[in-house]
Amino acid sequence: MNELIQQLVAQAIQERLIEPEDAIYARNRILARVGQADFEEQTDVPSRPIPDILDDMIEVLIVSGQLPARLEDKEQFAADVMDIFVARPSDVTAAFRRLYAESPVAATDYFYQLSQASNYIQTKRIAKNKRYQAETAYGTIDVTINLSKPEKDPREIAAARTEAPTTSNYPTCLLCVENVGYAGRANHPARANHRIVPLTLLEESWALQYSPYVYYNEHSIILSQEHRDMVINRDAFARLLAFVEQFPHYFAGSNADLPIVGGSILTHDHYQGGRYTFAMDRANALTSFTFPDQPTVTGETLHWPLSVLRLKSEDASALLDAATTVYETWLTYTDESQEIRSHTGETRHNTVTPIARQRDGQFELDLVLRNNRTSAEHPDGIFHTHADIHHIKRENIGLIEVMGLAVLPARLLQELQQVEQFITGEVDEVAVAHADWAQELKQAYDGQDVTMYVEKAVAAKFVRGLEDCGVFKQTEAGQAAFGRFVQLVTRQPVEEQR
Repeated sequence: MNELIQQLVAQAIQERLIEPEDAIYARNRILARVGQADFEEQTDVPSRPIPDILDDMIEVLIVSGQLPARLEDKEQFAADVMDIFVARPSDVTAAFRRLYAESPVAATDYFYQLSQASNYIQTKRIAKNKRYQAETAYGTIDVTINLSKPEKDPREIAAARTEAPTTSNYPTCLLCVENVGYAGRANHPARANHRIVPLTLLEESWALQYSPYVYYNEHSIILSQEHRDMVINRDAFARLLAFVEQFPHYFAGSNADLPIVGGSILTHDHYQGGRYTFAMDRANALTSFTFPDQPTVTGETLHWPLSVLRLKSEDASALLDAATTVYETWLTYTDESQEIRSHTGETRHNTVTPIARQRDGQFELDLVLRNNRTSAEHPDGIFHTHADIHHIKRENIGLIEVMGLAVLPARLLQELQQVEQFITGEVDEVAVAHADWAQELKQAYDGQDVTMYVEKAVAAKFVRGLEDCGVFKQTEAGQAAFGRFVQLVTRQPVEEQR
């Protein structure tokens, strides 16, 4: 334990979490946390990543009987120890604002590095994810098989049988600001080392933080400091534009605000952002149009599986007006030829997934048209991935997937290895859910690298699922119907770009 403590303090200094004069203080606080009264300095202590050091400390404590083997206890210990090295929230905010005065990039670089070094961003677990890129008809997309969720320790499973469940309504949800510094419990993650940076958007109190399990570079969460339901409306568009005006190197987008087409958390108003270029960002324009009432705004429809209107202007206010026109028109739009119905009785089905950015001196706002209606044929959603895609992806198609990053379930890692073995004749069977697809792949296989072959097939399946989500299909009839909607919005014809 002495060596591990010394390694951790040295690494914290190297990661610029603390200064060298803080070393003795930090060491003594860790000694108290592990129940050790004395310390003997070690020589020739190797430099190691902080997550590895923490894992070894936890194992020492479990073996000695000082720490239960439950996941929540291990996470609470790690977060509590790292809180020793992280500045108070007010100091973090002050440093962020001081750097922001130099440049927004310097401020976010500091905060992102802090969030990684403090082990709030779970870099070791994230590294387990399988990632690759694949060429598709819509360009190069990103694929991630999400393996970052920790597996349960058998000792934890055994201990859980004798424990009563813990109930609490604090913090109200995983995104609430009350999570900052929260110790954690059985059904709520440890957040002792968690920090946020306060923001003002439309004169409201919001905050910036990073996702503990980032899916792309600087994957951030922009959250309301008030716990309230997610809503897409003109104010939401205005907040997204205000955010990218404050942080022009980031995009900002929101999940839709309805079930099925929305994200996993609809009960807390929040957006996501980051410093990354997605496949949808690079999508080519199919048609262009203008707005008679906003002559400084131009628009495009995109060659993309989902139905996207990209609006551009140097004038954020005019762009906001145009976006509101599109959104309000879409809210009540019905086209039976495309199975689009805006309402069933009083139940609304139409909404949008909005994404804002700055590019080439202009503000851009992408409005992805969404509809969450179901039918007997498609009980999970007419404009959701259909049943033949569910063996690859059944979960909601939220903001990240909309932009072209496939986040796929962990089960696929072993299942796809089995599919590869089936294709090459090493095994005779695969999981029932993959059977028909695997047989098709085997019949078309011509001896190339089997892993790359299956990876490309997975990407093609995911893109097919995105096409299911498009309200106006990438067909002649679908694009003609899309053109009719754009004409209704703009009151004028659109121009072909192809």
